[in-house]
Amino acid sequence: MNVELLSPSDLSQQLREGSGPDLNRRRAGIALSLAGTVIAGVVSAYQTGLIKHLPDILPGKIWDAEKVDASDYAYQNLQQPDGPMMLVNFGLTAMALAAGGADRARENPALPLVAAGKAAVDLALCGALTAQEWRDNKALCSWCQVATAISAATLGLAIPEALKALRGREGATIH
Repeated sequence: MNVELLSPSDLSQQLREGSGPDLNRRRAGIALSLAGTVIAGVVSAYQTGLIKHLPDILPGKIWDAEKVDASDYAYQNLQQPDGPMMLVNFGLTAMALAAGGADRARENPALPLVAAGKAAVDLALCGALTAQEWRDNKALCSWCQVATAISAATLGLAIPEALKALRGREGATIH
């Protein structure tokens, strides 16, 4: 398989000015990932004392962001709150979606596969964390569940390009 590497100027032009359904879905996924970083930033601000209250953003009795995000559940990994980890995670997803040119499914098919794989892992992790969040707190963080929806939508946006990359690989020869 030949991987075509673009010059920085060609990559810049393609990402900023290019068009097409794959690139438009990537941009939407990047926008969602950036929204996820905002959510993670707000949760991080609460978890580190930058803000003192974290109101829920969805209506209903199952939501209690302050309880969940201040609980042992939220501080059990790596001697830190989980908000900053969520921030980095959404940044990595944006990075995977931004990598490569407008036709990366053909030119560098590993990139859309990595992006879709990252989005799938994100969604699986969100599902597991939601179950643990409920089990440990009998409540959910509305901010976190919006982040879960963002992860699901991002995966949906990444799949078509990944399938295109897989179809292209079936006929590819390794040089």
